[in-house]
Order: sequence, then structure tokens, then C-alpha cells
Amino acid sequence: MLLNTAIKSLALRQSGGAAARQLSQQVSCRGHCACTPIAPATTLRLALDSPRASVVIPNSKQNAFSTAATTVATDRPAMHKVPSKDPGETSGKEGSTPFVPTPERKYKFFRNVEVTPAGVAVIRFDNPEKKVNTLSFALMREAQTMWESEVHANAAVRSVVFTSAKESGFIAGADIFDISSVEDKSSLVPVIEEALQFFLRMKSKKVPMVAAINGPALGGGLEWALWCDYRICTDSSSTKLGLPEVKLGLLPGFGGTQNLPALVGVQGGMDMMLTGKDIRPAKAKKMGLVDLVVAPQSLESVALSTAEGLANGTIQKSKPKKKSLMNRLIEDTPPGQYLMWDKVKKMVDKNTGGNYPAPYAIVDCVQYGMTHQYGLDKFKHEREEFAKLAATKESEALIGIFDGMNQMKKHSSSADPIKVKKVAVMGAGLMGAGIAQVSAEKGYEVLLKDRDDVSLGRGISLMNDNWEKKHSRGRMTKYQYNLNTSRVTPLSDLTESWKRHFQSADLVIEAVFESLELKRKIIQQVESVTLDHCVFATNTSAIPIADIAAPGDEVKRPENIVGMHYFSPVPSMPLLEIIPHSGTSEEALATAFAVGNKQGKTCVVVKDVPGFYVNRCLGPVLVETCALVKEGVPLENLDKAMKKFGMPVGPISLIDEVGVDVASKVASFLSNADLGKRMGGGDISLMAKMVEKGWLGKKSKQGFFTYTGKKDKSIGSEVKSYLKEFTGGRVSNMSETDVQDRIASRLVNEAAKCLEDGIIENPVVGDIGLVFGIGFAPFKGGPFRYLDAVGITSYVDRMNRFAHELGEQFEPCQLLKDYAASGKKFH
Repeated sequence: MLLNTAIKSLALRQSGGAAARQLSQQVSCRGHCACTPIAPATTLRLALDSPRASVVIPNSKQNAFSTAATTVATDRPAMHKVPSKDPGETSGKEGSTPFVPTPERKYKFFRNVEVTPAGVAVIRFDNPEKKVNTLSFALMREAQTMWESEVHANAAVRSVVFTSAKESGFIAGADIFDISSVEDKSSLVPVIEEALQFFLRMKSKKVPMVAAINGPALGGGLEWALWCDYRICTDSSSTKLGLPEVKLGLLPGFGGTQNLPALVGVQGGMDMMLTGKDIRPAKAKKMGLVDLVVAPQSLESVALSTAEGLANGTIQKSKPKKKSLMNRLIEDTPPGQYLMWDKVKKMVDKNTGGNYPAPYAIVDCVQYGMTHQYGLDKFKHEREEFAKLAATKESEALIGIFDGMNQMKKHSSSADPIKVKKVAVMGAGLMGAGIAQVSAEKGYEVLLKDRDDVSLGRGISLMNDNWEKKHSRGRMTKYQYNLNTSRVTPLSDLTESWKRHFQSADLVIEAVFESLELKRKIIQQVESVTLDHCVFATNTSAIPIADIAAPGDEVKRPENIVGMHYFSPVPSMPLLEIIPHSGTSEEALATAFAVGNKQGKTCVVVKDVPGFYVNRCLGPVLVETCALVKEGVPLENLDKAMKKFGMPVGPISLIDEVGVDVASKVASFLSNADLGKRMGGGDISLMAKMVEKGWLGKKSKQGFFTYTGKKDKSIGSEVKSYLKEFTGGRVSNMSETDVQDRIASRLVNEAAKCLEDGIIENPVVGDIGLVFGIGFAPFKGGPFRYLDAVGITSYVDRMNRFAHELGEQFEPCQLLKDYAASGKKFH
């Protein structure tokens, strides 16, 4: 596939440094819980067709009232139309409908408190206006009222159980609106202090408190549980515990930086807080985060009996997990602590590039707590650091991305999607197998078809190998493994029954070679055996959808055809571009969006133009890279400058990782498309001649760099000679800032031009597309938030200077000129 292999491999994984080791975890949150895209220490893998390069770069996900946020404001103005939000997911302000207490329902955010004959007060979180429980300022105020009137002075209460009345989870985090709506972030300090005083007030009753957790307990939800004396969680697949504040540029503010390390150890606590990763029940029990793991059906009865036992002394309160000798030497001795913090700082430096302040603040808070173990100063320091982080541009950018991801989950449509039960995938290569894998994992029946059994077998092996890895790493049960494999039916042209199987397919996705003739032939094949409602999606990255869907002898149902452009490797990549042609029905478009969402993708709808959105923006970057090489800027300087800008890899390493042949095809294709002067200014024969020499990049061990090992690379003598010939011997000492501005301006201008031309619907789509498509620095929030931050007027002046000095390829698009003249912002 031509453009399908152009920078499309941004595997968002979290990675952070906990003491001596680097951790990584894929970021894929699809909703309310605090774990979604971009966390401080995110590894972005750029591996077009063959995932090879993995680079650490922050990632954003969620946050909280003082921790993991899960809901987003909806009442701020948008300059462009944005997808509507489900009030249950993203309602900004609590209490849009005034709450009127009744004897049956005294509290808005809690069920009525029940006290058992044994003196156990059962407090159930339950916000009827939302699908999940989230923490808000309003909830915390009501919690104080409820505690004082129902529990604190009640002598009959001998123990307390906190649980949820919702099957969806304990507490998924907090409402981002509470933080983002506060202009003076320093005013958060007394608000958080009030919450802390509430927790201390609870402790002062001196009765045992039990947290009974089913489903997500994230951010502030887990911090609430950490103030309890005993924690019980279920073994449900939906149960996960974590402090993901770092993903939004924040830190745990309800005592999490102090209470978590005290419970699970400094190394375990730092691991959780620096990566923001989720902890599953078995691991939570092993590390001492929870005391018991039970079946969901037993949770309440076990919690009640445990609370009774804690009250009468038959069960002992939870104690911190006993440390091994090695961990005591590391965490509890001055030499060990010195080595530990030195290692942590080096890892944070490496993983964040110094661009994300939150990990450093988390480290600082934990260190402060270790030297101020007594009194409340450590909590004061924590909330002050939280408020400082909330005021940073990095946190604002990461919250913006999280907000955008929530917006992307909803698609405004005049039609409902068809109900899809069975998905057929044509082509069992890397892309097809990946599409089949994510479809099976999300519960679809899958038909995977290729031309022969050998090709089909390779695709089946790819899926099974991925599932085996998940199972061996504890990320998938054997039952789930067997269930996934059972959902996939392998078919080939030699399978006599393949046509019968396809008759029940609701959606067919083709992932075959980039040939218009072949794709139309496949449509003809599919239409002859499927029902009229069946939607056909093409995974092309180069051929216009309109050409594939053009009515003719091969195509009888053009209204059912839509583009679904996945990014490779599909199981890791969060982005999906959905491309309707002018005749695509609303029903087909809505179906593609619904399936992409269920597959766990962040879907962006883009216009049917060459390169669509992500690869279209990449084209000018490739051209400008060639121009800078021609001017004699050393290859290492180009890579270093753009990594410092915040990209996961520099442009030279990117071309090698993608494949010089692929990058050359992309640049050539877009140069002959409709971008005009915007693809000018660089000599792309630089890459074409390298292809002729067989220098295809990392996959051939020789590209711009020579590869001698997994990580070892250098510029060989042949490449030096070739570059000397190409540049005419020129050597440039161009400043790092000029390198960054020249490459970034080409990228940002193309993104703005896509908005101007209606290729993308709004700036939010543009930001999300490039952050998840090519790894545009998450801490900058995407190209449009970046423009707002640096100032559109000054950026246009900068581009005009480049245009005057270097050529018309730098001329800012009309939309940027208009915004600069009017002083408008994109967000």
C-alpha cells in the first residue's frame, strides 16, 4: 500500500521510569475511565508496515478532581462544528437539573446510607445523571454533609463500606471541567485542602473503612480507596486501579503521592504514578494495593463481613506489603535512595525529553514526603504542586487532547448505523490480519479471506502470535484467547463455502494491494454474494474513494462504499481515518464510525482527497527535509532538532524507519497530486536515487544510516560521499530553531489548509489526527493548539519571512492569514 505505509505507525504506549526499569503499556482508553491517549512517557512507534522504531514521548489520558478526570466540559463555544457529546459521558457542569431531596433519595451523588444491624454503614456512590461515577467539587461538598449527618456522630456505626451502586464501576475519575473552568489555578489549593480535611475527618471517627471496588477505580477514585483501611476488588475484566493524572500533565492531589508509596513501596508507587498505567486485580493483590480479590457476585457480602470483622477484631487492618531485603536496601537506606532517585531522574529525562513537568513534580512530591513523614506538610506540598501543574501549558494541551478524544467518539449523522454482527476482511496480510484481530477482540464474528491457504495461514499466525504474547504476559486469559480464535473463520478462494459465509456479512473491509482494478474486482465479487445492506470499506491510502466507488459493471451499490484508513500496526495504532465519497450514504458512514469506535479506534472523518489528512500533511515535511539536506544541514542535526521540538523521531530516522522507498513514493505521489506549490522547494530525487542504490532504510540495514545492531546506527562513508555530491559540498550551521520552524511550519500550514478546504471538519479533528497519526508533540496539543499558543500572527510573520527568503512553498494559507488579521484563535 502506497500511503498506507507512510508514517502511520504511531503506537501509543506508556512508558515510564520506576527506579531501575523502563515500563511500557499501550494507551487505549475508550470512554469514561481515566486511561486514554497520551501519557507522560509514551512510546511512539513509527513503523510503517514493519514496526521497528520505538521512541518515548508523553501521552495524555485523564485526570481527576485532584486526579484522573473522566468527563469534559461541553458548554464552551466551538469555532467550528464539533461532534455532539453524550451528556452521560461529557456533561460539563453538575446539577444542570436542580436536585430536590426526598426521603427515598436524600443525596444527589449517593444512595441513602444504610446501617446494618452489625453497625456497618454502607455508602454507595451513584450519580443518576451519568453512566459512571465521577468526582466533582459538588460531590465532595455533598459527601461532607452526608458524613456529618449520617455517620460521624452516629454511635451505631462501627465500620463503613464505600461501594458503587453502578455496575459500570467504582469511581472512574473526576470531572475535568472542575479544573479547566478555574481561571486562577492557585485557587485549587484551598479546594483540595478542604477535600483532604474531609478525608482526615473520616479517619478521625476511628472506625474501620472498607473500599469495595468493582470496575474502574481511577484517579480520585483510587485515592479515596487509599484512605480506607481495607480494599477489596472483584476479578471482573472491567476492574482496574490506577492514578493516571500524569497523562493530563497533573499529579494525584488527594494524598496519592503519599499514600500509594506508603502502601505498595516507593518503586511500585512511582511505577504507577509515572506511567499512569492500570493495575489489574491479580497484580493489585500481589503488590499489596488490595487485600482481597473476589467474584463480583460476592463483593458486597464479603465487604460487609470484612467490615464487621475489622470492627470486632477478628480481621486485622491492612498493612503495607512487607519489603524484600533488596527493596529495603533500595528504599530505606541513604545510599539506596540516592541510587534509586538518580535512576528515576535519568529515566524521566530520557522518556520525557524535559518537555513534561508532571513526572518531575511527582518525583519531587514523593521525595518531599520521605523527608517530611510526620504532619501534614507533605499533603500541602502535594496540592501546591498540583495547582502549579494545572496552570501549565502542557497540562492545558494534554487536557485538550483528552477532551478532543471524547468529542471524536460521537458522530453527528442523520442516519443510524446498521447492526453489524459479522465483519469480513479481504486480505490476510499485516493490515488485514490486524483489522481481523481488533474486530474479533471486540466481539465481532470475523471472516478472514485471502487468495490461497498459504497467504491465509500467515495472517492467522500473525493474530495467534499476538494473542499468545498477550496471554503469556497476563494481558489476556486463556478463555479470552480461545474465544477470540473461535470468532475467526479462515477462508480462501479454494474454500468452496466462502460465498455462503459472506452472505451473512454486514461489513466487508478490503486490505489488498493498491490496485484500482483489483479493488473494483473485489467489490464486484463481494456485491454478488452479500445482501443489499452490506457496507464495503476500503483500506486504501492512495486511491480516491470516488474512483473505487464509481458506478459501472463492477460497482452496483456505490452508496455502500466508504474508506476506512487504518494505521499500521492496526492493533497498536489508535487512529482511524474514515473517508466518505460524495455518494456515500449516511448509513454507511455511520456504520463505519460505529465499527471503528467498537474496535477501539479514535475515528476522524476526512474528505476524499489525495493523502486524506494525515499523509497529506506528511508530504510537505518530506519535501522540506530534502531541502534542508540539500542545503547541507547535517542529518544528525535534523533529527536532534525535531526530537527536541517534541516529535517521536526526527525526519531522517523517520524516513529510514518508514522505508526510503515508501517515503519516496509518498513524496512523488503527493507532488503529482493537487497540493501545487506546497510540495515544492525540495529535491525529492534524494530518496529516489537512494532506492536505486538499494538503500531502503532500516529494513535493508542501509538508508541514511547504516544499521549494525538493534540500536547501533551510523552514517557510512558511501552515504557521506553521496550526500557530498547531492549538496555540492555545502555544510550549513543552521540554528536548531530555524530547522524546527521550517519543518513544523510546512506541517502546520498544510493542516490549516486542510481545515480551510474542508478536508477536516474542525481544529479538534486536526489536532487529534496529527497527534495520533504522526506523533505531533502531545505536550503542544496538536497543530492548532500549537498555533494558538505561539500566536498565529507571529507565526504567519515567520512563514512570510521564509517565503520571502526561500520561496512560495512557505506562503501561509488564506485561513492563517485571516486568523492573523482578525486575532482569532482556533480553540
